[in-house]
Amino acid sequence: MNKRFLPFLFIGLVWNSLSAQKQSTSEYIQQYKDIAIREMQKYQIPASIKMAQGILESSSGNSKLAKEARNHFGIKCKKTWTGPTFIQDDDAKDECFRKYETALDSYEDHSQFLKTNPRYGELFNLDISDYKGWAQGLKKCGYATNPQYAQLLIRTIEEHKLYELDKGGDIIAEKPKEKNKTSTTQHRTPRSKSNDTDLPDFELKQQGGRSVMVRNRVQYIVVKQGDSFEKLSKELELMSWQLPKYNDLSSSSKLQPGDILYIQPKRRKATAREHVVKSGENMRTISQEHAVKLSRLYKLNKLEAGAEPRERQQLKLR
Repeated sequence: MNKRFLPFLFIGLVWNSLSAQKQSTSEYIQQYKDIAIREMQKYQIPASIKMAQGILESSSGNSKLAKEARNHFGIKCKKTWTGPTFIQDDDAKDECFRKYETALDSYEDHSQFLKTNPRYGELFNLDISDYKGWAQGLKKCGYATNPQYAQLLIRTIEEHKLYELDKGGDIIAEKPKEKNKTSTTQHRTPRSKSNDTDLPDFELKQQGGRSVMVRNRVQYIVVKQGDSFEKLSKELELMSWQLPKYNDLSSSSKLQPGDILYIQPKRRKATAREHVVKSGENMRTISQEHAVKLSRLYKLNKLEAGAEPRERQQLKLR
């Protein structure tokens, strides 16, 4: 065998081995709970409900829909969806599901799906801590066809103490099963490679009980409740100016739970070729999504610093 191909064979074997590993529910909760809290603060949807729905609908991130379409809530295309799609059998053969660039997009779209759909309007009259009312209301409003859907949500919330998230707090997670002890173990989610899509994020290591993730070869963390630039700079042993600069923020900016915070400089180009601007996005959020320097994003698209794109505009990323 040609020795030049041996490294690629080894990488392929490692990739297949890692992709075969299933993520535990505890690991899924730790990965997405801060995002669920952020969505609760933004849309008034209980974090416990969102977390439980994600667990059930995505099989804790292990379903084909979650892995290949980053769709964690089983949301189907409907007539209003104009984005990418993913076809798989469900209640009927070859049903159309929404496909997202990232899991974060799935969480955000799920919030908007509930908030803007009159069918679910009555749920927002409930107290944010009334997870049982929300669970029963979702079933009543027809979110899922399973007659036991409300009971499944409630059981999941109570089994994993997800109601603690509704207070904006943390939960005690069960210890994951022992894995090979190495600080650079990479947990990848398989994703089809294309010149038009980003490669998947993966966990690089655990540092101080916090996951350090990688996107576009740039390390980042997810902001937790109570985090500040001062606290994180000490924890990560960085200079006080680095985190604000790497994330195009001022040193006085307030961090929000669930935000992505790069701990290294972003890159000059993304793995994806372009980005179609969605409602509510701006140049900085797009820069954060693809780990591309904000100044470089302006230059690539021949825009003046401070200018903002219009919805559905195609931006170059490389």
